[in-house]
Amino acid sequence: MLKHSASDSIDLGEACGRALVGAFDGGALTSDAGVVLLGGADRAIGMIDKLARCFTDGRDPDLVVHTLPTLLGQRVLGICLGYEDLNDHDQIRRDPVLGAVLGKIEATRADCAPLSGKSTLQRLEHAPASGEERYHKITHDPRAIEDLFVTLYLDAHKKAPGEIILDLDATDDPIHGDQEGRFFHGYYGGYCYLPLYIFAGRDLLCAKLRKSNIDGAAGALEEIERIVTLIRGRWPGVKIILRADSGFCRDALMSWCEDAKVDYVFGLARNARLEAKISAALEEAREEHEKTKAPARVFRDFMWSTKDSWSRRRRVVGKAEWTRGEANPRFVVTSLKRDAWAARALYEDLYCARGEMENRIKECQLDLFADRTSAATMKANQLRLWFASFAYTLITALRRIALHDTALANATCGSIRLKLLKIGARVTISLRRIKIAMANAFPWAEPWRLAAARLQAAAPA
Repeated sequence: MLKHSASDSIDLGEACGRALVGAFDGGALTSDAGVVLLGGADRAIGMIDKLARCFTDGRDPDLVVHTLPTLLGQRVLGICLGYEDLNDHDQIRRDPVLGAVLGKIEATRADCAPLSGKSTLQRLEHAPASGEERYHKITHDPRAIEDLFVTLYLDAHKKAPGEIILDLDATDDPIHGDQEGRFFHGYYGGYCYLPLYIFAGRDLLCAKLRKSNIDGAAGALEEIERIVTLIRGRWPGVKIILRADSGFCRDALMSWCEDAKVDYVFGLARNARLEAKISAALEEAREEHEKTKAPARVFRDFMWSTKDSWSRRRRVVGKAEWTRGEANPRFVVTSLKRDAWAARALYEDLYCARGEMENRIKECQLDLFADRTSAATMKANQLRLWFASFAYTLITALRRIALHDTALANATCGSIRLKLLKIGARVTISLRRIKIAMANAFPWAEPWRLAAARLQAAAPA
């Protein structure tokens, strides 16, 4: 096999009347220069250090090369940068900017890279409950990790808001192997997990991995009770509204909300009795639709109870809609009073806005690989889901702190990665400084510069 030095020229033909050549002699380069912005966001909220406190390191301190904060930071930042697999870390473990952000630009030992490879990260990610296994000495506290999402949300506000809306939803997480907890789901038409998500606006408060052979609302009451307790511990006077589709319309959850003074608006599955209740409104909508040829909506507001599944009568809003030549009735049940929310506004302005949560879930799954649950055990897959969720939380912090009033204020995680994080740069390391030289023609230079300044200002003294 021929051997070449890094500076050997590679003939690439001609361009513009000149010889076109290449060589691997560019020096220290990176394709992820924007990771310094993520490092600034982490300094502002202290997420990685707080996450590290949720873990226990049982390794021999004299033999530890990569500390817990470095391992966790590398895994979460890697997801933010688009590295979904642990195998990717065998390459990026030598990235000079990622190393600088994590405080490791030089290897601790001659036979090691500055950052960890896939094997060490795998031992972190597959952390067992006991920590007694020979190669798995790092354990974690699931409850502490779950509570950290809420703590980070609370810390992001300088003062308590008057009202918050918590959105609940379940989604499918397809399974393509023989993972623990594998079940077929008839609605989604395949083997999958059924994770539960809870958001407050853009902020992620819960990402709970669940088997799919359960009711869609299973465990929601326990998660809401935990989250509401944490929120009211900090903001005792805040008004809380729960919002979800009909999969969460369960008497136990609604009764708990009524007792805990938490309002709710849930979708209500339609049936023959409910449709009969708004039959006159449907006829009115049909007549209007036939006159105008446009979709027609008529709303009805009434008290309702099921035959045996509800413990009390509740307010229901019915949407009698006629569109495309057919009826399209829909219903919601709520604890909100008529004088605060009229029927049409309750449905169109409050309930329908819950659809925005689906975009947040898509960001987590499509941009940040939250559905990469291919480990053998549910425990390891839950940890993977949390790492992806912390990556989402970090980019959300970057968006909130540094990108407000910019063209990227509402950009998705994928767009932020493409425009601000995946940047090629030359890295020069001297005794006094580390310089990251980015291209003169970088199109997002001004938003990037502004974001960096805002993150510096937000960093704790």
